[in-house]
Amino acid sequence: MNDQIEAYLRRFHEPAGYLDFARFGPVSADVRDVLARAAHSSMLRPYEALAEFEAEEAAASRGAAELLDASPGEVTLLSSTSHGMFAAAHALRGSGDVLVSRGDFPAVVYPWLRVAERHAGLRVRMVDGPLTADTVRPHLDDRLLAVSVCAVDAATGFRTPLAEIKDLIGPRRVLVVDAVQALGVVEFAVDAADVLASGGQKWLRSGWGAALFLVRDRVADLLRPGLGGWSGVQDPLGASAHPHPALPGAAAHKFTNPDGPAVTALRTGLDLVRAVGVKQIAGLAAESLGHLLDAALAEGAEVASGSHPRSGGHARPRNGSAPRGRSAPAAAIGRLRLPGVDPALLHRTLLDAGLVTTLRGDWIRLSPHATTHPDTSALLASALRAAGSRRS
Repeated sequence: MNDQIEAYLRRFHEPAGYLDFARFGPVSADVRDVLARAAHSSMLRPYEALAEFEAEEAAASRGAAELLDASPGEVTLLSSTSHGMFAAAHALRGSGDVLVSRGDFPAVVYPWLRVAERHAGLRVRMVDGPLTADTVRPHLDDRLLAVSVCAVDAATGFRTPLAEIKDLIGPRRVLVVDAVQALGVVEFAVDAADVLASGGQKWLRSGWGAALFLVRDRVADLLRPGLGGWSGVQDPLGASAHPHPALPGAAAHKFTNPDGPAVTALRTGLDLVRAVGVKQIAGLAAESLGHLLDAALAEGAEVASGSHPRSGGHARPRNGSAPRGRSAPAAAIGRLRLPGVDPALLHRTLLDAGLVTTLRGDWIRLSPHATTHPDTSALLASALRAAGSRRS
């Protein structure tokens, strides 16, 4: 392990049994410190604090653009992933259809449903199962305007083939991506996304209140500033009467100034990821998940990683090398269940043992990070052993 990644790991101090980064990523010491400084400045130096927050917004936008391989004008800051998805839904021009998966995370579904309720020209097409090139292909007709997807499925770690979908739908249809379960922990085809939103509270480990929002210049003519407010227009406080022209690029979709301290935290989280590199973080997170799934298999659990809930749920062998058929994790999200043990009871047993996970249906979701302590696998094995001894 090189000095760079070791320095990164030393910035985090979550409990050893914390395995719920897909819900919330505990912040770094750096984020804690900048939030404290922002609060202190807001109390004692308000005038200077406002100027600092403006500078932090510009720095965070530049950092996000670098991470997304985008031009600075293609990125702005909003309040949350859901804010970005609603902005995308309101921005889509023309009458036609948007394609979503019925079982996807609600943040990529409801914005379109709400807009369709008010805009007779928009219709939502629901697809059963994951969106892939094969499931999108039958829907390629003159009415299809956009496809809305999660880059990584929050429940299973399934990675949507973004590049294949974008190649299929072509340049005149918009691929809208909720990337909150991918950005900062897994490498994915970010260049395939025409519009992308991601908050900082999960794998970027920056807390709530700020999100990055990407709008590629290549689709600018297909969108309008649907939720763009006063902060998304040129010279909003100028003397001329409103309306004023929209700002160029992604900034047209802002409707107010972002939360200054939250933006400062997001910039700090982005800087940490960029300094180490997503590839290194992804490798360590996948290794952590692999150890956990191996430990679960050894205790008789069923495990899966990277499979969509409607694809059967069971992992396939990896060249015969994985114990009892575990496949290589596709992202830092995996699942387990223990035959004969009630899932809710198992979830409670794990929590009592100091293991923080999420219960999704009859599966326990595991979402570790690069910083997950090596002893956590042994802790999981012990808890599963205890639960298994009480199985019906």
